[in-house]
Amino acid sequence: MGKIIAILGDIHANIDALNVVLDDCRKEGVTDFLCTGDVVGYNAAPSECMKVIRELGCPVVKGNHDHYVSSDQNLDDFHPNAAAVVRWTREQLDAEEIDWLYNLPFVVTQMGITLVHSTMDNPETFGYVFDHFQAEANFICQKTPLCFHGHTHVPMIYEKQVAGVYRIDPQDFKLPIGRKYFINVGSVGQPRDRDPRATYVVYDFLARTVKFRRLEYDVEAAQERIRLAGLPSRLAERLAVGE
Repeated sequence: MGKIIAILGDIHANIDALNVVLDDCRKEGVTDFLCTGDVVGYNAAPSECMKVIRELGCPVVKGNHDHYVSSDQNLDDFHPNAAAVVRWTREQLDAEEIDWLYNLPFVVTQMGITLVHSTMDNPETFGYVFDHFQAEANFICQKTPLCFHGHTHVPMIYEKQVAGVYRIDPQDFKLPIGRKYFINVGSVGQPRDRDPRATYVVYDFLARTVKFRRLEYDVEAAQERIRLAGLPSRLAERLAVGE
């Protein structure tokens, strides 16, 4: 029996979305998990989401919010909403949970797949990739045919051919031999492509197929958690519109 791998990222403490995604993973016959980071941030269930991800026993790379929460990063230059959530999240986690976030690696290679939160060229600086020009630097450092990442919260495919690098809108497809792919798996907990549904990717290892999954979840429940926690209302509002 081949491996069916779910790649989850940018969960951002949204337990309502995460639970729906994991229910779907069971229906999809998922056997293994990978996580592209940012388990915490923006939403109001950081400890709950960390517990679920840790129980999966899967490789997890460090996202920028995982880094900010677990380090002494100065927040003076942050957007006020982002800074407020980082400070709040630090107060919700115990020392052992903080240590777990702090010790996450920036890059993992597992089953011939590379996992990074942002980019392979400078994973610790959390740069953004929005087009094929920016993806080019990543491919220079990417040694495996397939690399999954997140960070922008926008699902996307970047393909490296002999002729150059191409950006492809998210779609289900079979990986051809001889090309490299840098695939953004989107966001479980805070999509930003004007589609509020939770997003993740399923990779069939033997069939070499990639599927993008989009799932409805209880957005109002996630919004209520944010409000009850006293976090900025804008964080609740954006969940409904996927931005």
